[in-house]
Amino acid sequence: MGYPQRGIFSEGTVRPCSSGGKESAGGSRKKSRPGHPDVATSLNNLASLYKAQDKYAQAEPLFKRALAIFEKSLGPDHPDVANCLTNLALLYRATQRGKDAAEFEQRAAAISTTEL
Repeated sequence: MGYPQRGIFSEGTVRPCSSGGKESAGGSRKKSRPGHPDVATSLNNLASLYKAQDKYAQAEPLFKRALAIFEKSLGPDHPDVANCLTNLALLYRATQRGKDAAEFEQRAAAISTTEL
């Protein structure tokens, strides 16, 4: 028996925020420079929300931007890079782009094995 779901993903639907969630990508009180990992995390989160809403065209460039920031700021073998690669792979699977998905899955798996 699982726990009851709460929050934005409850009951299989995503409830929109009053501002559409866009404040998470740049309107927080604490300002980070554009290449900071916190910005990448916000972009990744917003892209995940768009993916959950089946807004794949909006999600993809955000995932890619987040990935570029993570790779540059944290290095190519960081767990956050692997997470973002996995998110892109899931997006590509959802949009029937298996070849692209496989590439990102392999990269994420390579990072995950180096962590152990």
